[in-house]
Amino acid sequence: MSLLTTSLARSAASPVGPAEATKLLLFRNFLAYRGAWYIFVSGFLEPVFYLFSIGVGVGQLVGDFHFNGQVVGYAAFVAPGMLAASAMNGSLLDATFNFFFKLKYNKLFDQMLATPLGVLDIARGELSWSLLRGGIYSAAFLLVMLAMGLVSSWWAVLVVPAALLIGLAFGGICMALTTWMRSWQDFEFVTLATIPMFLFSATFFPITAFPAGVRWVVEFTPLYRGVVLCRELTTGSVTWGSLASVVYLVVMGVGGLLICRHRLTKLLLT
Repeated sequence: MSLLTTSLARSAASPVGPAEATKLLLFRNFLAYRGAWYIFVSGFLEPVFYLFSIGVGVGQLVGDFHFNGQVVGYAAFVAPGMLAASAMNGSLLDATFNFFFKLKYNKLFDQMLATPLGVLDIARGELSWSLLRGGIYSAAFLLVMLAMGLVSSWWAVLVVPAALLIGLAFGGICMALTTWMRSWQDFEFVTLATIPMFLFSATFFPITAFPAGVRWVVEFTPLYRGVVLCRELTTGSVTWGSLASVVYLVVMGVGGLLICRHRLTKLLLT
């Protein structure tokens, strides 16, 4: 942490630019996590085990699916859904539990405001770290998909940027919602929201399996937009709906970041 303190001290004479502030906060989180590398490994292995057990194991008992006019094997259908869920989980952990600890217990953000860093710098830096974590998970998972022959299009090169958009959406909105959390018990609401999304956002079966009314609700969820976007890229069945998913995720992420800045200003500076 001394390196971070020294860097901030050197910049105290002048305001810290957005890029420099983000770099400093990323460096701080890197120092904090470098002794806990196993946390990253466990977060990556969970969706891989799901893919092997459900996508490959159960896939032997399930026929092919139709997706955007293409016939897709069950493993190739499930894999991009698991990749999207991996991006969500990687971003979610830092944007909720870790963010809450720094805000309410560690008082880390109060200490940061004693430096040239501002509230928006803090929000942007924490979001960037959650994006980095989700992006690492997604890139590693994509390599597993390539090794298993579950990628059939060159559009897949955009899967990692798509996963970063998923992380942006969940990271931004979850940081904003975390500012209203009163205690650790409130995080039961996070579990209550994420588990149904994971199970029913067309991750394991097509959206057409739902009744029309339920289908509309599912299609409005952020994980569904991420799952469909990743699936369109890995199968090469890109449509105008892909652009709609991109816009949806960007608006959700940026909106969450702005709300988070407002809430942090109210909590830390008033």
